Amino acid sequence: MIWLALSWFVLLIESMATDYENKRPETDITVDWAIFLFASFAVFMVGIAMGTVEVLWLGKQFKSKSFGRKILYKMGFYLLFMLVINCITFPLAASIEMGTSILDNGVWDKFSHYIVSSTFLSTMVSLSFSIFVSLLYSGISEHLGHDVLLNFFSGKYHRPQAETRIFMFLDMKSSTSLAEQLGHQTYFQFLRDYYNQLSDAIIQFKGEVYQYVGDEIVISWKKEEGVSHQNCIQCFYAMKERLRKKSSYFEKKYGVVPSFRAGMHMGQVTTGEIGALKKEIFFTGDVLNVTARIQKLCKTYGKELLLSGQLKDVLDEKGPINFEPMGTMELEGRKEPAALFYPAYP
Repeated sequence: MIWLALSWFVLLIESMATDYENKRPETDITVDWAIFLFASFAVFMVGIAMGTVEVLWLGKQFKSKSFGRKILYKMGFYLLFMLVINCITFPLAASIEMGTSILDNGVWDKFSHYIVSSTFLSTMVSLSFSIFVSLLYSGISEHLGHDVLLNFFSGKYHRPQAETRIFMFLDMKSSTSLAEQLGHQTYFQFLRDYYNQLSDAIIQFKGEVYQYVGDEIVISWKKEEGVSHQNCIQCFYAMKERLRKKSSYFEKKYGVVPSFRAGMHMGQVTTGEIGALKKEIFFTGDVLNVTARIQKLCKTYGKELLLSGQLKDVLDEKGPINFEPMGTMELEGRKEPAALFYPAYP
């Protein structure tokens, strides 16, 4: 969508600058509705291709690089990619403009003039700008979280709102002894690798990372997205499976394989922007405290995952996971006892 919006903006500026006339017909394509639709489709597909490459492959290649280096290296790759695309789409657009076959000599004569013209240079400059804006958005989104960035842009939480959300407090087992065993620098790299392995599962099951707190991660879902297909529970087991598959990597590099426990609960929170020097999307409500206490009970009852009866009652019954009652537990700081359940994963 960024690519499409920027292409329309550049086209509008160029058209206004030339009084909507083709001043250089030997190198420029005359824009009519057929050309406009073709160009819009081509730009949109290029944006889809870039996004796919970024998410599935290239973005993972530079995780260890600084923000500036990421953008620099990626821009070099995508500029080469766009050079190839430009050389493919221009002859196609020229054949549409002329109403002839792409093999026509006139098409390739125009292309030969275009490739050494100022039009080609200006096109590559505008493409470079589009690449830069896309990568800047991607980089900021990676640091803040995609939904958080969109919420800041839209102003959704400029005024606090009441929401029903699901929370998971996920805590690494034996983190204190691991930190002492590995040393603080190695332990930091260990945490980075650990969190990287969890990210795909969180995205797959529509979770949002609310906070990283040392060796603990707080994940949140909007009620509908977390309940549907038991996404919030499925996310836990997908993260566990991901660590299992990477166990040999962690064993070889650090001599230990990370594992975790988690507590889950659902309730109403007040959501809004908070902070004077640094803005954040912030949740307040009793549900956060209760979730943290449920997570601490995992160790007491020897379970990797516990959830509240309130959450269990609304989970999609069509999902593959059944729930075993753990009884009614007293939670510190609450007058009423809470029913806890353990998900029996098939």
